[in-house]
Amino acid sequence: MSAYKSLSKSKGGSDADEDSTSTAQANRQRLLMLSSRGVTYRQALLPAPAKAASHLNYAKLDTKTKLYQLNELADLYNCNNVLFFEARKGKDLYVWLAKAPNGPTVKLHLHNLHTMSELHFSGNCLKGSRPILSFDARFQTQPHLLVLREMLIHVFGVPKGARKTKPFIDHVMSFTLADGKVWVRCYQINETEVSKDGKAAAETAKMDLDGNTEAASQIVRKKGGRGEETKLSLTEIGPRFVLTPIVILEGSFGGPVIYENREFVSPNQIRADLRLKRAGKYARRSEQDMDSRVKRRDLGLRSGDGKRKREGNELDDAVLFA
Repeated sequence: MSAYKSLSKSKGGSDADEDSTSTAQANRQRLLMLSSRGVTYRQALLPAPAKAASHLNYAKLDTKTKLYQLNELADLYNCNNVLFFEARKGKDLYVWLAKAPNGPTVKLHLHNLHTMSELHFSGNCLKGSRPILSFDARFQTQPHLLVLREMLIHVFGVPKGARKTKPFIDHVMSFTLADGKVWVRCYQINETEVSKDGKAAAETAKMDLDGNTEAASQIVRKKGGRGEETKLSLTEIGPRFVLTPIVILEGSFGGPVIYENREFVSPNQIRADLRLKRAGKYARRSEQDMDSRVKRRDLGLRSGDGKRKREGNELDDAVLFA
């Protein structure tokens, strides 16, 4: 009897192994997410889309130069992805995406940030639900964009059955490439039942709008059951932000540079140029004022300042009552 049980267990285990190999490989991505000192309250609300992933929050990192220490933290917490937010001067926010411990590493500048509390959209999603990642087709045109796409998938993609997650998919994260930047938007998936009359109206509206994501809808039929028809639509829920790629390093927080964005100008340099521009306007106004003073003095329009002095008159008060 014991031999039969052992054989049945081994047979069941072999069947399970065959089923596991036949299916897709499990997603074993684990994310370590942390930030540096100086992050504002608006920037602290940003990682909400990534919080659904299998991650570990760590205290804020004190250093901004010894980023290689993040590899040790990732190894300590058994994480193979690192998402690090680096704040500078309380204004600029840089995002580091790294695969620990061998790399690569992508550094991006995050700007045009609008949180969910600022946008006041009507849509919403469940806390802990898994998102669908939608990428622009242009991500497959260049090698560095392929690397960036893969890094975004590993960071924002939530593994099935991850801790603190729910078995629901109710929102979409869209990554669109335009002007050399990645525009990130989040949408809620709305599913409503429609009647036969509403089906024709929805199809005509979809044909008229042709590409409007807010109003675009799709009629689908559920598998099994009564075969009810439902309408799928997307509603933006936020947050919104834009990512500008700066460099891609071969290693994890180090190594040779395999891609560099030559067109990127740091926001600190932009602010310095604006200050110099304002200072140049002030210098030009001061120079014009000085030229006006010299001209008025030469013409004798200022008493006691010009080179030309008025000739004395016998009827002046200063002469009569001297």
